[in-house]
Amino acid sequence: MRIQYAKTDSDMISKMRGTFADKEKRKEKKKAKSLEQSANAANKKLGQGTTQNSLNVQGTSSQNQQVPDNPPNYILFLNNLPEETNEMMLSMLFNQFPGFKEVRLVPGRHDIAFVEFENEGQAGAARDALQGFKITPSHAMKITYAKK
Repeated sequence: MRIQYAKTDSDMISKMRGTFADKEKRKEKKKAKSLEQSANAANKKLGQGTTQNSLNVQGTSSQNQQVPDNPPNYILFLNNLPEETNEMMLSMLFNQFPGFKEVRLVPGRHDIAFVEFENEGQAGAARDALQGFKITPSHAMKITYAKK
């Protein structure tokens, strides 16, 4: 028997979150995303200006509530955090989940942080529960697995 994490949310979960889109629309978005990625690869080969291009692409994709999925990890990556976010705020928010270890803020970057859990399953439960949580009315937190 093989057990794996689902690559996408089920229709019921996406309906509950308000992110449901027809399968045809998802296919169109996938095609557009793959074209975007191939264009990105071509830009990286050219050399100059790649960091700015990749930042722009990441910024636009995060605004569409489309959060890229990295493979499951026991460390979560948070972005779109408001400037007034501090370690205590995030600790209190994630402390309610079993396996919580620590919050790490990135010096010089107020909008991102890392949250560590004991294992991938506990991190996944916290990610699913707090995805899109609004710390302030204008800042919905985006949570992904950190890159390994």
